[in-house]
Amino acid sequence: MWSKGFTIILWLFLTHLGGVYLYTRGFLLTRLALSETNSCSPEACPFPPSYSKAIVLIIDALRFDFVAPNPPVPPSPFHHNFLRLPAELSQSQPDHSLLLYAFPDPPTTTLQRIKGLTTGSLPTFVDMGSNFGGSSILEDSIIGQLRAHGKRLAFMGDDTWMTVFPDAFGNMSWPFDSFHVEDLHTVDEGVIRHLFPLLREEAKTWDFILGHFLGVDHVGHRMGPDHPNMKAKLEQMDRVLRDVVEELDDDTLLVVLGDHGMDSKGDHGGDGALETSAALWLYSKTRPLVNPEVDIPEHYRTYRTYPNAPVPHRSVQQIDLVPSLSLLLGIPIPFNNLGTVIPELFWTDHAGERFSNAVRANAAQIKRYLDTYRGSSAGGELDDAWEGLQKHWNAVNALNGSLKSIGLDTFTRVALATCRAMWAQFNVTVMSLGLTLIVSSAFAAWAVYAKLGSLQEDWESWSEQTTWTCTKWSTVGAIIGLSVYFATVPFIKVAGLLDCVVFGAFMASSICLVSNNRTSITQSFHISSIPLPLVLHTLAFMSNSFTFWEDHLTTFLLLSSIVPFVLIGFTAPTPRLRYRVLGFSALFAVCVRLIGISTVCREEQQPYCEVTFFASSAITAPPILVLILSIPCAIGLPLIVKRFLNISQADKGIAGILLPLIFPSVLLQSTVAWLLEWLESADALGPTWSPVLRGARTVLAWLSIGGTLLICASLWYHVTLCIEVKSREVAGKREVTVIGFANLFGSSFLMFWLISFSLIYVATQLTGQVILCISAVALLSFLEVVDSVRDIRGMDIAFSSGKPSTLLEVDGTQSHTASVGLRFSEITPLALLGVHTFYGTGHQATISSIQWKAAFVLTAKMRYTTSIITVLLNNFGPFFLFALAIPLLALWNTAPLPHPTSASNARRLGVRAASGLMLYYGTLLIGSAASSAWLRRHLMVWKVFAPRFMLAASSLLVVDIAVLLAVGVGMSRVEAGLNRLLGAMPTMNKGVKEKVP
Repeated sequence: MWSKGFTIILWLFLTHLGGVYLYTRGFLLTRLALSETNSCSPEACPFPPSYSKAIVLIIDALRFDFVAPNPPVPPSPFHHNFLRLPAELSQSQPDHSLLLYAFPDPPTTTLQRIKGLTTGSLPTFVDMGSNFGGSSILEDSIIGQLRAHGKRLAFMGDDTWMTVFPDAFGNMSWPFDSFHVEDLHTVDEGVIRHLFPLLREEAKTWDFILGHFLGVDHVGHRMGPDHPNMKAKLEQMDRVLRDVVEELDDDTLLVVLGDHGMDSKGDHGGDGALETSAALWLYSKTRPLVNPEVDIPEHYRTYRTYPNAPVPHRSVQQIDLVPSLSLLLGIPIPFNNLGTVIPELFWTDHAGERFSNAVRANAAQIKRYLDTYRGSSAGGELDDAWEGLQKHWNAVNALNGSLKSIGLDTFTRVALATCRAMWAQFNVTVMSLGLTLIVSSAFAAWAVYAKLGSLQEDWESWSEQTTWTCTKWSTVGAIIGLSVYFATVPFIKVAGLLDCVVFGAFMASSICLVSNNRTSITQSFHISSIPLPLVLHTLAFMSNSFTFWEDHLTTFLLLSSIVPFVLIGFTAPTPRLRYRVLGFSALFAVCVRLIGISTVCREEQQPYCEVTFFASSAITAPPILVLILSIPCAIGLPLIVKRFLNISQADKGIAGILLPLIFPSVLLQSTVAWLLEWLESADALGPTWSPVLRGARTVLAWLSIGGTLLICASLWYHVTLCIEVKSREVAGKREVTVIGFANLFGSSFLMFWLISFSLIYVATQLTGQVILCISAVALLSFLEVVDSVRDIRGMDIAFSSGKPSTLLEVDGTQSHTASVGLRFSEITPLALLGVHTFYGTGHQATISSIQWKAAFVLTAKMRYTTSIITVLLNNFGPFFLFALAIPLLALWNTAPLPHPTSASNARRLGVRAASGLMLYYGTLLIGSAASSAWLRRHLMVWKVFAPRFMLAASSLLVVDIAVLLAVGVGMSRVEAGLNRLLGAMPTMNKGVKEKVP
């Protein structure tokens, strides 16, 4: 049975979903990929190929890490992630080798880098999501051009290549699973096993070999770049390169590169300096590759400084490899390419004639691409820049000699910069529709929250009537939106059919809801009720600095939000209430500070941030203190919960079974599973134990989930209530004693919350597990604070009314939730606690902070059915948990008796709390969406504002789903359990003796 009010919450969720859909449709669009291809002509292929064959070896996440451009001695052989051999040969054979710092455009995920490395085009921000489900590359690419010119291709390594080029390699393809991050060797050994037989063939059956190693990347993800296993893996790659160099013939070009870099924790995906620091090395064994004696003008050479390096090094754009390699192999440059030829590879004489021909072909190809794009459906994106580009092109073509070469080279770089700037395709109209709908949904949530604050017995009929009204006006709005679309589409099409229908439907119903409840909204609004923490939190998104430091800002806001309760505690009429408020407030504050100690640092926080979630910024193992505390926390948390419930003697019934026995067991299994992961990653027992540890931790994780779902959830569903019923005969009459009745609602719902807590606990790393335990204590402390403050307010109301006899218990043990209501100031700390725990469990509003280790909790290899779920639980679990807990504000220490309507009132206040939480997170979404829209051309939009908007949108939808489960399942089941209890005790209202603490 679904609780009354569920449909209202569901409607708010659908409105949020519609607003997020529209805004992201306008904000996060992908670029248009043109299908045209280039063919060889005197202009496109201006000279014969320099090499007939090529070997391209991608060492995934091989970042550029050099201390000097031309060191007098070879650098440290394994300085983070670079290899000895390229440095040696670059120094000893400068005419056969070229070592470059290559900048890969973000997002630095493998699929996007493959697209860039083969097409020369730029990725877009949302392309990153397809890294786990890429589709075939249909654009013109270097792979397609090689096949079109009859070249024989061979491939071995990362199976992502087979996803994007499924038919390119024929029977010479050996793909390996790319997402088995915990396997450091299988892919690399597979590449080696198939690579060298091809190299040693007498009669070569290949023209182009592509090998993609993954071990360096996997070591980084799992253990960090400074782990000893990184040195071992780099040594292996160094040996491979030495053997490849030995096998090279005179007519083969070797290209070694990293598709991206890795940050200090070994992750990638964003645009941090370390993530965009990739290596590129080209080598020719006997034929000179470059001419070190020629003087290349500095105009053509750019330099970048590696983070913390004392001097800059020669750098290129990673996509510059595409036109360069194409011309070296005698094939046309791919049509969509925006890279520029690398001058060292073509400046073979002092006059630079060969380079002039290469840059002329390069610039002509880019101009054809821009002209075609201009004439496409997306051509309007070039409106602002087109006049300048055209003038530049015309001016260049009026030049001659070396000046023309300089102008053409400059044109290619200007074109790249222009496309980078405009590739965020913004549909402002659809963005505006989405933002308007998001704002209207916040007003609608406010209307629901305000109305439920004044309604009492008739709130259920209001809920049914409101649901019918919303449905009716949604239908009317959808019809209006449909009509507007068909009326305007012949003249202008800025929004799709579905866009108009979604906006019309939810906008109409939101307006209706707000209009019908405007009196309640007006009555609920006064200056003293303005939620200052929410206002400050929302405004903070307008500043990139505040967004950088939101984790610290949240700590401040959360501690500030408890201050009003402390002030009320000082005015408590009894010492017991005063001690309870101040004591639990202090415990809450301590927990908040402890959560704030756990941090991961985003790039912009350096050098003022220190990583504490991990052992160090470069090692992803948990700190020693966490290893010590992990097992005590897993066992101790259920006992602490039992102690809190014992205050109201609600640790009976189902709580008496789950808390001392089953919950400690399932939490301990989760903790031991992650401890075994640490042992395996640290190689503490040696490699021979790795399969045993892997199998054991997988079994433990499944046992934990199985115990949670099959035992805890099943018992709670059938038993539900945390009470103990005793009966005895007294003077010929039967007397029934119900122990735990004073907190029947809260304790029973808390068991439901702990079931979800246990599921998220499995997917959380050890430091995160400790933080989750601390946050659970913070939650319980705050509930006790709220309960005591309500008792104080209830006593004040009773005494001020002149009827102190209305107090049920003077000592404050009976809550007065129904009489004093539920305030937004009580919702704010729980909302902030969700955000605070998100940061405390090792996350940031950045792509690179996603903890991919969670994908392998239940399986040794990537499995989409389980891995995606565990990653989502890991990342969004904190938001889900504290949204799921929101009804506890209404249910905690609320007894069904002696008020016959108390169950209905508790449910009403629970729905009100849910709508208030949705209002909080919906307002945060307004702030992040407005900032990303207003600052969409800001330098930091894709680095700061877009990721924070994506987090705000995702967290709001997660919160909505959580409150739907809380209202529709948790509260309903507790009420059903109460009805069964009352049905089994027909004399309950007459003869029951309620025992309270």
